[in-house]
Amino acid sequence: MADAAETVKKTVEQTTAKAKAQAESIQAAGAQAFREGVDKSVASLSELNAHGKKNLEAVVESAAAAQKGAEALSQQAVAYGKKTWEDGVAAAQSFSQARSMQELFELQTNWAKSAAEAYLAEFGKATETMTASVKDSFKPINERVSAAVEQFQGAR
Repeated sequence: MADAAETVKKTVEQTTAKAKAQAESIQAAGAQAFREGVDKSVASLSELNAHGKKNLEAVVESAAAAQKGAEALSQQAVAYGKKTWEDGVAAAQSFSQARSMQELFELQTNWAKSAAEAYLAEFGKATETMTASVKDSFKPINERVSAAVEQFQGAR
């Protein structure tokens, strides 16, 4: 009977040792999986933070380009307004020196033609400036969108 008790005792001890080893193995695997999950989450958050920073930089760069374009348009408008005013004053002076109605009509016609041509030239110049400004403003944002699309396609 003592041998049977000893055998049972040994079997229980062996089973307990095996169960303990399996529990420790399961716990170690669970801890490893948890660490890997946390590491992946931290890496993902770091990557997300880097993308957010790059996106913010792109928005700031875009706003700076838009401001630069607005300043250029403003300077062009002021210069055109000043030139138009000076041309108008010069035209008025020449109109007042006309010796006949025919000469006055010719002066007015020439002034109106040159004013219209100057306006169209200035409009074209402003359009070019606006187009360049919009292009420069959207460039950093387009680059970020392209980078994001490439990253999403690479993840598939």
